[in-house]
Amino acid sequence: MGPNFLCRVSAYCLSKGWQRIYDSKRDDYKLKWCETKNSAMYYAFREGEQLMYQIPNNKVLTSKIGLLNSLREYERVMQKINKARVLKMAEFFPETVRLDMKDEAEVFFSTYEDGQIWICKPTGLNQGRGIYLLKNQEQIIALRCQMLGIIEDSRKPPSKGPQARIVQRYIPNPLLLEGKKFDIRSYLLIASTVPYFVFFRHGYVRLTCNPYDPESDDLTGHLTNQYMQKKNPLYNELKEETVWTMERFNSYVNEKFAERKGLPKEWVLNTFTKRMQQIMIHCFLSVKSKLECRRGFFDLIGCDFLIDDDFKVWLLEMNCNPALHTNCEVLKDVIPSVVNETLDLALEIFKKSIKSHHILPLNTQSKFILLYNGDTNEQTIKFIWPRSSSPVKTQETVPTENLHRPAKQLEKPQRPLKASSDNSHHIITKRAFSRSPQRATLAITPINMTGLYDNLSLYTRSHKTKNESPSNCVTEESQRRGKTEQQTMVAKISFTCPQRFRVIGRKTPQYMKRSTPEIMTTTSTVISQGQKPQRSSAGSRQEHEDTRGLNCLQDTNSSDQITLESLKD
Repeated sequence: MGPNFLCRVSAYCLSKGWQRIYDSKRDDYKLKWCETKNSAMYYAFREGEQLMYQIPNNKVLTSKIGLLNSLREYERVMQKINKARVLKMAEFFPETVRLDMKDEAEVFFSTYEDGQIWICKPTGLNQGRGIYLLKNQEQIIALRCQMLGIIEDSRKPPSKGPQARIVQRYIPNPLLLEGKKFDIRSYLLIASTVPYFVFFRHGYVRLTCNPYDPESDDLTGHLTNQYMQKKNPLYNELKEETVWTMERFNSYVNEKFAERKGLPKEWVLNTFTKRMQQIMIHCFLSVKSKLECRRGFFDLIGCDFLIDDDFKVWLLEMNCNPALHTNCEVLKDVIPSVVNETLDLALEIFKKSIKSHHILPLNTQSKFILLYNGDTNEQTIKFIWPRSSSPVKTQETVPTENLHRPAKQLEKPQRPLKASSDNSHHIITKRAFSRSPQRATLAITPINMTGLYDNLSLYTRSHKTKNESPSNCVTEESQRRGKTEQQTMVAKISFTCPQRFRVIGRKTPQYMKRSTPEIMTTTSTVISQGQKPQRSSAGSRQEHEDTRGLNCLQDTNSSDQITLESLKD
């Protein structure tokens, strides 16, 4: 991190009345900010008493193969949900291939065509180390021999072998600032894992020293991080121009591109910002059920985005332990506020959670924007899913003759009444299929897609047709006796996310039985008089944190716990 950063953290801790411990073996600390991780320091961690920077298994999000696998798995699971409105990887993540998977690597090597540019990256390194470009067939053949030899060498222990690698399709048409390639560093803060509280913050723009040349083999013209740019002989002269503030970037886009590209007003601070938040929350949801959750864990993750000349936004990678150096004036303004507010938020949420106080409002929140609220298990920033950030892709024109054309009046056909009977009664019923009321969008994760962690509620709808009174559903036998039939018990589930409702049938899935204190296993049709719905009682459920991060619900007030009640029609 560097001496400047250590002094900054030390100054923050001293302002809280703490003292720095120089003995790394002591375990009586209040806060530990670590650059490297090992199992020993997490083994001695005391949950609810200490704060620890870096979630132990954050590699599912911050390593290149980890992020790729998480996004692939999340998309595969979401495709099984009918009309799941989530982002597709192709909309924000460059095409990526794992070279440590033999079949996947063989497909890439056999389908590569000359003229394509791919970028090869090791999965666990940062600062541009070990990265190189693939531009021709000779380089592909050399890489193939190297990688397949590693895969076949089963005698070499994985821990001593070379870094696993990916190849990623190079974005050939990046947007340029003053002729130079650039990317944007933003921050994703997981300030708490029990409960989850996730934030977004703007960072800064990173530019190369040299003008962009796609044919150049000089990596300093392709990679924008400060570690690479320091290798350029012009860096000391141009270092102040290699980092821009977001406000300067916004002004430049307004002046140079807004009118020509048809961009909305303040595109950088509005449309682009929302797109970054949308992508970040999608990535978080892909690992939400995988991260190790213990009260006191927090993490600051650096997210790198690239914009192409169609103004489409691409996520390049997510980095644990992002660089917090202050070697130029812009960084001297950005980095200290990022560090201080990160620690402020993590500490405030930690104190409130252990005292079971309401987390919101947060007194220390300033420039960080809340994306995910663990108290209500919902994302606080709402998006229209999915939507590209590129104005070229989303603009649609409406023919002039259609502007004054009256809208068609469509009527839904009435469903015929269905006669159902039992041994002694004949009842005319109508199935009531109704959409659930519109509510705040609740993001779906691989776990809550099964219905266990969705915010479920029961609702009923009166079984009336037009000009029909409740007495129409009374049986003839009941009318002769002067009695009305007992009102029907109907149970339905409505999801708070915009998708079709589900009806609990007689064959209730096993996961529904064990996750609800009382479930009514009836259908949505009328039950004959005297027939009692079957109930299954299983004590109220409380989810406790699993050390492997599979179940991250320790707060008993969390809305992830569901309670289904039977309602009368």
